[in-house]
Amino acid sequence: MMGRRRKRVSGDGPALPSPRNEDKALAPARKEKKKKTDIGKVFINISIGLCIFSLTWFFYALYMRASLAKRVVTLHPSPRVLNANSSSAAVSPERFWGSYRPQVYFGMKTRSPQSVVTGLMWMRQFTDLDGNLRHTCEQGDHLPGYGWVMHDGLSFGVQEIHDRDFTLITEFVKRMGGDHGGDWTWRITAKQQPTAVTTPVISLMFYAATDDQGLLQAHVDEKLRLSSITGTSDELGNFKITFGKPTAGEGPGAKYARYNYLQTRILGLDKLTDIVKSSLSHRFIFSPSKGDKRSYFGLDSSKISNQQNQQNTPKSDFVVHQVTVQTPFQIEVLFESGSSWDRPNQLVGSVLTEELEKHKAAFDDKFEGTFGLQAQGFSSAQIQFAKAALSNMLGGMGYFFGQSVVQSVYNEHPVLYPEGPLFTAVPSRSFFPRGFLWDEGFHQLLLSKWDAQLTQEVIAHWLDLINVEGWIPREQILDDEARSKVPSEFIVQHNENANPPTLFLALGELLEKFDKQPESPSSQSMLPFLRRLYPRLQVWFEWFNTTQVGPVANSYRWRGRDKDTNLFLNPKTLTSGLDDYPRASHPSTDERHVDLYCWMTLASGIMANVARILGEPHQIYDATHRTLSDNDLLDKLHWAENLHAYSDYGNHTQAVSLQQEKVFVPPGQPRHQFPVARLVRSVRRAPKLQYVNALGYISLFPFLLQILTPDSPKMEHILQAIHDPQRLWTPFGLRSLSQADNLYMKRNTEHDAPYWRGPIWININYLAVRALHHYGSTEGPYKEKAAGLYQELRTNLINNVFKQYLGTGYIWEQYNDVTGRGQGSHPFTGWSSLTLLIMAEKY
Repeated sequence: MMGRRRKRVSGDGPALPSPRNEDKALAPARKEKKKKTDIGKVFINISIGLCIFSLTWFFYALYMRASLAKRVVTLHPSPRVLNANSSSAAVSPERFWGSYRPQVYFGMKTRSPQSVVTGLMWMRQFTDLDGNLRHTCEQGDHLPGYGWVMHDGLSFGVQEIHDRDFTLITEFVKRMGGDHGGDWTWRITAKQQPTAVTTPVISLMFYAATDDQGLLQAHVDEKLRLSSITGTSDELGNFKITFGKPTAGEGPGAKYARYNYLQTRILGLDKLTDIVKSSLSHRFIFSPSKGDKRSYFGLDSSKISNQQNQQNTPKSDFVVHQVTVQTPFQIEVLFESGSSWDRPNQLVGSVLTEELEKHKAAFDDKFEGTFGLQAQGFSSAQIQFAKAALSNMLGGMGYFFGQSVVQSVYNEHPVLYPEGPLFTAVPSRSFFPRGFLWDEGFHQLLLSKWDAQLTQEVIAHWLDLINVEGWIPREQILDDEARSKVPSEFIVQHNENANPPTLFLALGELLEKFDKQPESPSSQSMLPFLRRLYPRLQVWFEWFNTTQVGPVANSYRWRGRDKDTNLFLNPKTLTSGLDDYPRASHPSTDERHVDLYCWMTLASGIMANVARILGEPHQIYDATHRTLSDNDLLDKLHWAENLHAYSDYGNHTQAVSLQQEKVFVPPGQPRHQFPVARLVRSVRRAPKLQYVNALGYISLFPFLLQILTPDSPKMEHILQAIHDPQRLWTPFGLRSLSQADNLYMKRNTEHDAPYWRGPIWININYLAVRALHHYGSTEGPYKEKAAGLYQELRTNLINNVFKQYLGTGYIWEQYNDVTGRGQGSHPFTGWSSLTLLIMAEKY
């Protein structure tokens, strides 16, 4: 009954499986659902984890990129070689004031970040030439010659400036006293040229300007003549500049003159010339007692507009004193420091003359004692030339303060480097009035012979600019005045780009002097100097060894080659210093550069020597130097047996030329609406990995830096190439590229004339003469041949550079290999002044 009843009840609805059967049927479905749920959770957790990891990595990457981006503008943390006040009047009063404005014809400033600057402008009145105002050194002024004929780098200088029909002689003398660098006096003497048709009337414009800091006040007498300027600044305290009246020479007799002055405020020192030009008016009358009345250009303060002040508030005072007078005449300008209260007399007139004569005599004595040219039998004219070479380098010393513009791959846009000072020589006052890293090593080869402590200071200034990576910007463009002279495409410095570490050459000179004269004053300062310099030398050397390494062990490669292989006949390598010298035709990471290999050989040897002197671990530098000095390794990496020369290696073909590109102009269309046809590179044969078949300066580097052993059989091939007129030899010096090379004197683009493709460069010729002197004095199978070539090459170089100086009034950037004529920028009294060391045989 019960069984039936149950069955009946269950029959009232759908039949249900028994509980046991139901459990059996649902179990797999629950397991499958649980499994799916577990997998979903795993995927969710993985996704969340990946998101967290990605976000973490993203923010870490941003942090690292930001951190790496900051490295390019983070200075090295080691103590600076120079203390922050090392250039101040308190620490270095004798060097505080100087002719540290190489970009102007005549001017002085202090070695301080915001100096009061002083300078001279001039113009010839009553001439048909418009805009003949002279101020900054410009090749376009076409002056017959200008430059320092005597300058001791410290206390005095004498300069001659030859304009078209008159000569200006600018002289200055400093006198120590007080707390702010003492006093100084200028004397400007104007003389008429014998060839002048009429007597020149000249306006001299003496000025003083502040650089955002300091105040100037003009003092005018009853005849509207600016008699003096008084001023004050943090670095100078109170001071006074007094303008003497023009005379016919020493004595009280004043000449007729007209006076004008200007007092205004300016936005920057780079605007000085423009302000003066804009203020000139032709409404003033020059009326000497004997002569016609004529209108002349004079400073007119009523012409100064406020346009320059609309956007920015001027922060600098600018005062100009104009005196217009007929030649011949002489004017003195006296600067007196307010803290020099116990001066015995004013540094003017006969007192100034006496001081000048003392300084000239001391300069002559030191010059002969240092270089011995008179004892060697050089003529008085040759000695005057040699004095000018040294004086122009010393007179071309500049003190700059500001910020470079730099960029790394981690910076989207260029950024400003930390502010800092740089005390350095410059290659050319007209064309390159700023610091260049590889030039400076050559400059200091000369200056270290004259003043070793000066060289120590310059090297310290450069190494104090090094960043935490170990990189130094190769071109220093630190302020508005410097930037006004540089094309915009060259302003930004990239931190992957090097420059030859030629400062090791100068450091080697100091170490040699230290070994020979350990008791001299400069040697006494060497150990503390090296101790502070050493951490920076270490990181600089390591930077080269990590960023400029080549594709195989112990090889090196310059970074920063031009990557556009379409427009360049041979893409430039500006970083090597040899710009358009032929390298591998198609830049690649496979390149090996023999000159950089040799620079690193030199640097490793100097590093080992410095470490030994300081008692620091030197084994790693010794090992590197031994490895790189191994001539077998050098030959393996760079000797091209088929060329009998040391060579670069890379992806190269010599079957290249510049061809006019074809521009399609549809029929009936006007030609002027389409792009102008350019010269583009045509490659007639595909490049391949091989030695670069260019014979020239690069091929000589193992010889130039004296890495070759005196008995190396490769020496014979090098000496043959040097003395072959069809390759490198000329009557004027060694040409930069063999006359037989297919790129000899070829333009690199339609706008770029050949630069290192034939012309004679004095810095490399100096290294060649030095190397010949070394191998000609060292026992070996090539001693006699090297000694003979030394005498020939030395004579050719001296004769030609001196001849061109006499004929043109200038020392030049480079010399034509066919005619010997000076060419390029001028005056170029940077490394071309090494001619003096060749004359003196000081290597």
